[in-house]
Amino acid sequence: MLRQYELIDRVLDYDPQADEALLNRAYVFSMKAHGSQLRASGDPYFSHPIEVAGILTDLHLDAETIATAILHDTIEDTVATPDEIQRMFGDNVARMVDGVTKLSKIEAQSESERAAENLRKFLLAMSDDIRVLLVKLADRLHNMRTLHHIGSEEKRRRIARETMDIYAPLAERIGMYEFMKEMQTLAFRELEPAAYDSITRRLDALKTEGGGDRIARIGSGIRLLLSRNGIEAEVSGREKHPYSIWKKMAERHISFEQLSDIMAFRVIVRSTEDCYKALGTIHQRWPMVPGRFKDYISTPKRNGYRSLHTAVIQAENMRVEIQIRSEDMHAQAEYGLAAHWAYKQAGKAADPHVGWIRDLVEILETADSPEELLEHTRMAMYQDRIFAFTPKGELIQLPKGATPVDFAYDVHTDLGDQAVGAKINGRVVPLRTVIENGDQVQILRSKAQTPQPAWLNFAITGKARAAIRRYVRHKERDERQALGRKLYDEIVSRLPAQLGARALDQALKRLKITDEAALMEAIAQQTVTDAQVMEALMPGSTGGDVGGDVAPQQKSAISIKGLTPGVAFALASCCHPVPGDRIVGVRRPGHDIQVHAIDCSALVDGSDADWVDLGWGDKADGGVARLSIVVRNEPGVLGVVAGIIGAHKANIVNLRLDNRDTGFHTNIVDLEVHDAAHLMRILAALRAAEVVSSAERV
Repeated sequence: MLRQYELIDRVLDYDPQADEALLNRAYVFSMKAHGSQLRASGDPYFSHPIEVAGILTDLHLDAETIATAILHDTIEDTVATPDEIQRMFGDNVARMVDGVTKLSKIEAQSESERAAENLRKFLLAMSDDIRVLLVKLADRLHNMRTLHHIGSEEKRRRIARETMDIYAPLAERIGMYEFMKEMQTLAFRELEPAAYDSITRRLDALKTEGGGDRIARIGSGIRLLLSRNGIEAEVSGREKHPYSIWKKMAERHISFEQLSDIMAFRVIVRSTEDCYKALGTIHQRWPMVPGRFKDYISTPKRNGYRSLHTAVIQAENMRVEIQIRSEDMHAQAEYGLAAHWAYKQAGKAADPHVGWIRDLVEILETADSPEELLEHTRMAMYQDRIFAFTPKGELIQLPKGATPVDFAYDVHTDLGDQAVGAKINGRVVPLRTVIENGDQVQILRSKAQTPQPAWLNFAITGKARAAIRRYVRHKERDERQALGRKLYDEIVSRLPAQLGARALDQALKRLKITDEAALMEAIAQQTVTDAQVMEALMPGSTGGDVGGDVAPQQKSAISIKGLTPGVAFALASCCHPVPGDRIVGVRRPGHDIQVHAIDCSALVDGSDADWVDLGWGDKADGGVARLSIVVRNEPGVLGVVAGIIGAHKANIVNLRLDNRDTGFHTNIVDLEVHDAAHLMRILAALRAAEVVSSAERV
């Protein structure tokens, strides 16, 4: 464990103006607060925050961040209070300690919910100050280094899986690749111990093939080549870390021996100009592997990463990966936003590289469930990036596989909402077209356009999907309310007297429904019945009780010819026969007789049943028929449909959306009708309506 003076000396080495008194107060306060607490390893608990602070000194972070690391567990694990931290260490440190503490107080029922809630708090905290994220990543890294001391295998695997799913990708996303690699390696060792041992043994054998250290031998060759061509460079080599190798083997379905780029070398030069000189020199000496060159200097990654990547077939007939970058690029590459913070932020969190954080925070406001949130955030963190340009030349970075819809929402939400098409490289294309690297994209828009549910089939960014889902939810709510209003007016028309001015307010209280809009939705969704609404509006109008589950009433009792009086029967729900249909009874042992229409498809499977020839009685009046109605995807169409049905004195007892695409929606509607002739008249009227594409009996 670092001693007090050792930690402070580390900070003063890179920041002579650091607040030494702040660091001393934090060290002493944390040591006293944690007292005799022990970690699973048996070490004093106080050693953990000090080691976390030590990790952050390697990133050259400011004194407030180091103090936060020293204090980050005091509120959660000791009697220290937020007010005490604020009084002794100031507002900034208190806010950051509180932000880190929030990430640890997680209460969830399932693993996915736990991970999503963790991520939610993580993003909200770091959107306020990116240093909170840096402290938490260092905290997780040290916990992973000491993971083997935890006795419970289940707990170790849970922590490792969480690290692999959330913390390592976050470290990668902000460019902290060294943190990412170590987290992945430690988590991989816990989650796949056999695979980890196998790969590390093979790597050890590979390094010594051909006698001596192969990595040192190849690295010396690269350094000598550059020196002979007047390029001063620092060259270092390493094998890929075990998890990276295992992931490639799994993705490509190949063996360890078939991997061609296990070794990677880093060339660090003085300037951007030297980067390109070194690249040319290397390509002149060794053949380049086609398709493996990437220029992240001219088009940096979204997290600010800049470097040249190439792969060549080296003299020992091995494919090796080479990264070429300047010293400044290297600092950014190793520690990403941490390096950027240390040298340029000076206390401000508004950095162009954290735009993706703002996007994810926006998604927090629209995600319906923890699973939906996790879907969006994993999309934003895991997917490879491509580069596209606006007509004005602005660079837009998107996940691989993105479409113009994703592009439009990345530019602005309003542009996404109004997109009707796109031009890619001057050619008009559908919105589902996949954007390629380097495409110029122009969004065609119309104020009359609205987000379409079908876009969810090809939009892949969390920001686009969240905006589309938000609009669809609002639209469906408006349509339900419009339908409910039509049905409500019909219900009111059946009351025996005109309603008073306060009748609706009283009805809402009786039904325990919050407001008029909620009542209209309840009516449309059939969560309250017509009879319940009538009784609530005008008690005694139905002879019923508003508090009970009142089933929709048939217009009169149904009588069936051909059955012995008193024999129980039921109208089959598969074909919904109504008076006027030719019907047959199906009798199975131990069941009531089921009355089917003669052309019902369920009658095909009648091997174990007796058939009874039936007919409708003289007084048979009323039945429930099921319709499939395809309507245009336009505002108000359900109101038109409800109006037609109401004009024919029929009652909607159930309605559900069966299928949705860009142009049309298919709705399944159950209707109370007098008989088959009544039903045919309704179908004819529906088919005549302009907004109805088709109407058929199911």
